[in-house]
Amino acid sequence: MKYFKYLILLIVLIGSGVSAAESLVIYSGRHAKFLKPVMAEFEKQTGIKVTLHNAKASALINRMRLEKSKTKADAFISNDAGSLQIGSDIGLFQAMDKGLLTKIEKNYKAKDNTWVGLSARARVLVVNKASLKELDFVKSVFDLADKRLKGKLAITHSANGSFLSGITVYVKVAGKEKTLKFMKGIKINSEGKVFRKHSKIVKAVAAGKKSIGLVNHYYIYRHLAKNPNAPIQILLPDQANGQMGVAWNITGIAISKHTKKKETVEKLIKFLVSKKGQSLFANQNREYPIRVDVKASPEIPARDKMNVADVPMSLLGKDHSKTLNLIEKAGLY
Repeated sequence: MKYFKYLILLIVLIGSGVSAAESLVIYSGRHAKFLKPVMAEFEKQTGIKVTLHNAKASALINRMRLEKSKTKADAFISNDAGSLQIGSDIGLFQAMDKGLLTKIEKNYKAKDNTWVGLSARARVLVVNKASLKELDFVKSVFDLADKRLKGKLAITHSANGSFLSGITVYVKVAGKEKTLKFMKGIKINSEGKVFRKHSKIVKAVAAGKKSIGLVNHYYIYRHLAKNPNAPIQILLPDQANGQMGVAWNITGIAISKHTKKKETVEKLIKFLVSKKGQSLFANQNREYPIRVDVKASPEIPARDKMNVADVPMSLLGKDHSKTLNLIEKAGLY
C-alpha cells in the first residue's frame, strides 16, 4: 500500500513536469515581506518551492562560512551590495551563467558573475513640509552636518547596511576628510539618538518630532500609502551640477558554492531578472528595477531624471572594513 502511494505521487510529479528535487532554500538578509510576493509568483509559474531563512545579511554570511559544504543554502539574497561582494571575496558563491545577466548594467553585478542585483534604492531625505522653509539650505547630504539642524535630524544606527554603504559611496566620491567631518556633524545634530529602522525615522518626521531624516526612498512612499495626508515629502540630495548625486544600493542574489541545485537557482534568477520579476519588485516594493527597460513605480522619482553617484556596487564590499574604521573614528553609534 505504501509503495502504491509513492508510485501515485511520482506519477503526479512527472505529469506536472515538476521534479521532487525542485525546491530551494535561500538564506535571505532581505525582509521576507518584500520578497514573498515575488517568490509566490515564481512558485506559481514553475512549481518550484522556495523557502526563505531570514536573518541579518552579515550573520548569514558568517553562517555560510562556518557551515562550509554542509550549508543548506542554495542561494543567498542580501539587501546590501557590500555583503554580496564580501561573500564573493571569501569564496562562498559560484559564478552564474553570464547569459542570464545580459540585460544588467555592469555596475550592478559582480565582475566574475558571482552575484547580480535585483532591485535598487536611493539614499534620500525625508522632510516635514512645515520645515521646508527653514531647511531650504539643505541641498546635499553633507548639509545634514550643519549646526542649524541640531536636534532636528533623524538617522539610523551606524551598523545599518544602507547607512554603511551610503558612507562608502560618500568616501569614494568626496573623500575621507569631508565624510569624517560629515559624520561628526550628524552625530552632534542627532544628539546621540539613533533609530533602529528607517520606517521609524519617517514616522518621527511625519509627526513633527524631527524635521528631516536620511532614509531609503521607498520608506517614504510606504508611509504615504498608509497615511496619504502625512505632511512629508522627498528631497533628492546632491543633484546640482558638480554634486555627486544620490547614493544607491541594491538587493541582490548569489548562488551558494556548495549547492547541488545550480540549474534550479538559475531558473529563479532568470525569473527575477525578467521583465515580469522586475516589474513585481517595482510595483510591490516601490524599488527601482535593475533593468533599465523596466519602468519603476510612477509614485517614485524617475530614475532618468535623477543624478546617481557613479560608484560600482562591488566597491561597497571591498571597502567595508575601511568604512567601519572611519565610522568608529567619528564615534557614531
